[in-house]
This record gives sequence, structure tokens and C-alpha cells, in this order.
Amino acid sequence: MLLLHGLGATGASWTPQLPALTEAGYRPLAPDAPGFGDSPYDGQGWSVRRVAAQMAELLQDLGTGPAHIVGLSMGGVIAQQFARDFPQLTKKLALVSTFAALRPDTLSGWFYFLQRTLAVTFLGLPAQARVVARRVFPAPDQAALRDLLVTTISRADPRAYRLAMRSLGLFDSRKWLHQIAVPTLVITGADDTTVSPERQRNLADGIPGARQVVVAKAGHAVNVDSANEFNRLLLGFLKTHS
Repeated sequence: MLLLHGLGATGASWTPQLPALTEAGYRPLAPDAPGFGDSPYDGQGWSVRRVAAQMAELLQDLGTGPAHIVGLSMGGVIAQQFARDFPQLTKKLALVSTFAALRPDTLSGWFYFLQRTLAVTFLGLPAQARVVARRVFPAPDQAALRDLLVTTISRADPRAYRLAMRSLGLFDSRKWLHQIAVPTLVITGADDTTVSPERQRNLADGIPGARQVVVAKAGHAVNVDSANEFNRLLLGFLKTHS
């Protein structure tokens, strides 16, 4: 199973899933994307398509054969590209808190993305990290998660981060979603203020046979703030026959 993390995060963001997946008999692989965590960026260009190809190369190097592909936010975008470009390596697809095209639905959403762009361009990654952390983990009892996310984002390669933001802004899979032919589940946090549940429903509607499940009282990082329910949904989906 290939677990693809969100923008600024690392493979460690899947820690709440690893014990449950391993216990269920899966072999979870949670790599850091180039420029994030411990994976260096080579300076040769960063794009969704290139990273999807690098993930396919990883599976081929490890000799895993086809895998279940699970992606959150940016990882969900890479997962869509992976399923399109490498259908022979894709068993099932779980798309979490992600989109087919990044178009905010509200004025607040546009303002948030403008804040992020200005922060990363003029103030650096730590400032951008604080903007993101407040949005992803807004509750008073999530201070530790906010601090961890700020630290993690601040470690990223600024070049890779800026190029990843640009690649995500240009990404639009709406014209080819119908080509995805593997069982697909879209998992949505009901309180996601980064990618709206409606935009995630549009993603599910574009993939033949896909279904969306909305997790109550969960935000963008649904795999963290509602880990037990997320794990239950993901394992249930993986265990069902297509």
C-alpha cells in the first residue's frame, strides 16, 4: 500500500494508520515526496506528474507489484495522476481531502490561498506554516498538532514547496477522471475548510463507480483528527471486493 502525504507534510503524517494497516496484513509504504522530510529535491523540476512517476519507480524498484494507492490533499492529486499514468500498478484508490481542480468555493477560501501564496513568497516557509497550521488544526486542544505541523513544513525545501503549490494550482483532472477504472473511495472531513466537501463530491462524481464518505466533525487532516473512524473506513473499503 502506497501512502502519499499532503503539501508540507511527510510520510510520518500516516503514523496513525500504520499499526492498523500492518495488523490487517498490509505492507504500508509512506515515502516523503521529493523536497519534503528526508527526501531531497534535485532541483530538476517538481510536478505532480513527475512525482507520480517517481512513486511508480519506487514500487518497481521494490518489486511490490500493483498496490493500493492512498493520497491525502496533495497526495490525493498525485494518486489521481498515478492511477491514470500507471493503471497496471494500481489496485484500488483512496482519495482523501483532495480535489480534481483547486478552485476555492468561497471568498474565505480564496483569501486563504492568497495568504499562503504571499507568505511563502515574501515571508518564507515558517510564516506559511503558521497560516496552514491554524487552518488545518483550529481547535484549542490541537496546539501540539499545530506546532508539529509548523516544524514539519518549515523543514521542506522552499524550491520544492513553491513548485508544488504551482503544480497543484495548475492541476485539473476533470477531463480524464472517467479514465480511472479501479475501485475508488473519496474520504471527506465534514468540517474541511481547505477543500470543501462539495468539491470532493464533484471529484467522486467524476470517477466511474466511486463513492464519497463524509466523516462528521473531521477536518482536512481527517486521518489524524478522526484516526479510528478513518482507519475503519479505509480497511472496510480495501477488504471489499470490487
